[in-house]
Amino acid sequence: MSNVISWFEIPAKDFNRACNFYSELLDGTVQQMNNEGGLQMGFLPGHAQGGVGGAVVKGEGYEPTNAGSVVYLNGGDDLDVPLARVEKAGGKVLFPKTSIGENGFIAQFMDTEGNRVALHSMA
Repeated sequence: MSNVISWFEIPAKDFNRACNFYSELLDGTVQQMNNEGGLQMGFLPGHAQGGVGGAVVKGEGYEPTNAGSVVYLNGGDDLDVPLARVEKAGGKVLFPKTSIGENGFIAQFMDTEGNRVALHSMA
């Protein structure tokens, strides 16, 4: 097993707002899809490149939360770059870029839907 996580979903109340937020944050297109069961899914940039993928999801049983598990998104080569986009895109930085020693840097933010999400990078 190469990764413990293979897929994650980030709940949304306002699907378009959430897709726009993550498109801006990740500097890529969130590809939207509706399935037959009424579930709306927005695949985050990079999902088709292998490895772990994820989506913004709106549907029955999906409720945004700031408590519970925290998903760490790839902050790229420099965490400062996506972190600078958080508030411009409508989110709120909860704690700034913080060193975790030889394991790089992390930061947490609240997205437009009320989810607590984080970023990680080596620089």
